[in-house]
Amino acid sequence: MKYLISYSLFFIYLSLSASESLTYTIVDTAQTTAFDTRRSINQTSPGDRYYGQDANYLGNAPSYRDNGDGTISDQVTGLMWIQDPGEKKTFAEAVKGADKCRVGGYDDWRLPTIKELYSLIQFSGTDPDPRSSDTSALIPFINKVFAFEYGDPAKNERVIDSQFASSTQYVSTTMQGNETMFGVNFADGRIKGYPIETRRGEGRFYVLYVRENPDYGVNRFEDNGDGTVTDHATGLTWTKADSGEGMDWPSALEYAEELEFAGQDDWRLPNAKELQSILDYSRSPDTTDSAAIDPIFDATMIRNEGGDKDYAFYWTGTSHKSGRGAAAAVEICFGRALGFMKSRQSGEYQLLDVHGAGAQRSSPKVGDASKYPHGRGPQGDVIRIENLVRCVRGGDVYPAE
Repeated sequence: MKYLISYSLFFIYLSLSASESLTYTIVDTAQTTAFDTRRSINQTSPGDRYYGQDANYLGNAPSYRDNGDGTISDQVTGLMWIQDPGEKKTFAEAVKGADKCRVGGYDDWRLPTIKELYSLIQFSGTDPDPRSSDTSALIPFINKVFAFEYGDPAKNERVIDSQFASSTQYVSTTMQGNETMFGVNFADGRIKGYPIETRRGEGRFYVLYVRENPDYGVNRFEDNGDGTVTDHATGLTWTKADSGEGMDWPSALEYAEELEFAGQDDWRLPNAKELQSILDYSRSPDTTDSAAIDPIFDATMIRNEGGDKDYAFYWTGTSHKSGRGAAAAVEICFGRALGFMKSRQSGEYQLLDVHGAGAQRSSPKVGDASKYPHGRGPQGDVIRIENLVRCVRGGDVYPAE
């Protein structure tokens, strides 16, 4: 009965929202395959153990138009993009290059914000093994209408070195005081804070300039007074508070699907792009003593692995597929994106904010976090597994059949 009622409420919502101008329409992640904690499975049904994940809900399907002049129009967001990022640029070159860009005959190109850039990500991609140089079986995390290249080992790059620049700079610093820019890696499907410059020189990034819809990525939150918050820019309604305690990914799916709150029972675990939409990149634990989220929301404070006051990672319903399967799911870091970095001098591990509050990473769906005492990956990403949950409803989203 819950799902019949929820489905009817969806169509009522569509009729009500038709008159509301959405300036920040979320593009679906393009993840249509369902997964358990290791591999793909047949599509699940309400009440099944893994029901409620990304593939069980359909949203605004990605839709791009090649304009034939070097530009691509996103027919969901209203944004227009250059098609080919060209050669990698430093951050300074990327900023200056927008004013000089004349692709398609337009002169109003801008360097995208991290929310604009993230609108392009598609989680039909495959996370490469960073130690491999074989890209033949890989699928990038961006639509094939865009020109894309993996990192070139002949240039001393890793396969995953396909980071794209945004205009969004971290309000704090990463590593050991590095000024940092948030970027999207369309090779491995993540948002990370990338140092603008290190001792080895300036970082270099691909650039996709954007134009039109300057309101994209700007939230319009309203506290509904019943423990929920509506974003009138996206059409999504959120729980004002989070789960208050961590849980593994299957439990997060169950928690969201069973939630009855504020008179509604059609809550779900948000997909990666929905949850990223409520990040506030003007805030961080170091600069505002808060999570990277608008203060209209409540965010549970935690003690991180170093014993410091911090804020949690949050689960999404989106699996993060690699060549080894789908044992990981996407998480959004509303607190410091910590990692254990090994000192070259002392050989000891240092716990650092390696990717910034506002990063998007991935974590094992189940397991024992104590088995990762120094994290995982090149920057020793902290693994918690028991992440927090913030539920969502509404939007142009409906259950997949």
